Amino acid sequence: MSIVVLGAIDLKKRFKVPGQRPLEVLRGVNFSVRPGEKVAIVGRSGAGKSTLLNILGGLERPTSGTVTRPANIGFVFQRYHLMPELTVLENVLLPTMAAVHQADGPRTRRATDLLERVGLGGRLKHLPSELSGGEMQRVALARALVTEPELVLADEPTGNLDALTGSEILRVLQDLSVGSSVSLVLVTHSPEAAAICDRILTLENGVLK
Repeated sequence: MSIVVLGAIDLKKRFKVPGQRPLEVLRGVNFSVRPGEKVAIVGRSGAGKSTLLNILGGLERPTSGTVTRPANIGFVFQRYHLMPELTVLENVLLPTMAAVHQADGPRTRRATDLLERVGLGGRLKHLPSELSGGEMQRVALARALVTEPELVLADEPTGNLDALTGSEILRVLQDLSVGSSVSLVLVTHSPEAAAICDRILTLENGVLK
């Protein structure tokens, strides 16, 4: 029996629409991800890709179906979701705050190391308002990896960026995953982004193909 880090079984999601029939976004999604595997989920706008990712990450409940996943997950959001009042370093450290058993020193060293690897070693004390979109997404990547997750879920990580900056973010994402056992599920409309993955699945009519 092969080991999987993420498994989805018959996921369905319906949204109630006032005065209309329920909107069926997911009609029975089944798939799994192995340790270290990178999987891209593509599909037209409105197909339900972000809804599926939110369900996989536990941010949203399915109408029915089951998901098995590790407890330690990293998220990369299209709109970064950085705390504006916190510095770059403090934003990256946020996911570690619940790890009360871990000393501040090792946490800070790992966060600093990740920021250096994404090219922001000199911006630790800057606020998000002082960064470009590409720099903010680099901070988000470092934040997603700071807890050494088994799985990273990325929702259109290049969607708000121009083509050149988006390519740089994809290179950083590839570099960070080299030699790592972290698995990646990447929702994207970008062929370039999908191409960095081991498998590409299309969400169409509520199912993955």
